[in-house]
Amino acid sequence: MQLIPRNDSGSGLSGGAGGFTLIEVLVALIITAIGLLGIAKIEALAFANTGSASTRSLVAIQAAGLASAMHANRAYWGLGLAPSPFTITGTVISDATLAATATLATDCNFGTAGLAPPCTPAQLAAYDLHIWANALNGLLPGSNPVTTITCAGTLPVNCTIAVTWSEKTVALNAQAAANTTTATFAPTYILYVEP
Repeated sequence: MQLIPRNDSGSGLSGGAGGFTLIEVLVALIITAIGLLGIAKIEALAFANTGSASTRSLVAIQAAGLASAMHANRAYWGLGLAPSPFTITGTVISDATLAATATLATDCNFGTAGLAPPCTPAQLAAYDLHIWANALNGLLPGSNPVTTITCAGTLPVNCTIAVTWSEKTVALNAQAAANTTTATFAPTYILYVEP
């Protein structure tokens, strides 16, 4: 039996040399770049949705705060004394009586020694609406919120708080941009209240 020596040192030339060619490396880089662009687009979408959800949550919390103020002042809201409907655009209340009372009223929640007795239910409602409108505008700067409050005149009184605001969103592709309307960027949050 005769042994044939093998050359395992790898120094000799073999039929199929291992390694990558420049074209293979470029193809791998292109595929990786496309994958990274996809991940970047997903991150942009997630960021946009998070911002939109954050704004909607703030509006919901503010509307719930107004509903709580309505519950606390049942002598005004629960008896159906509120004008219906009326709007609050920015910080301007459309009802002349509530608007005038809101500018004249001091802080109805805390009395000061030597001043008149506590506020009337109408003054308290106007004060609460004024404070609420300022807080909503502070939370949504540049969003132009418009709140419409509609209360049924029959007892028990049912009120609807509808808050509409402008959202700054961006279309993610050409199809989404073509399908956008003014209503797309002006969502409305509606809350039903029985004060």
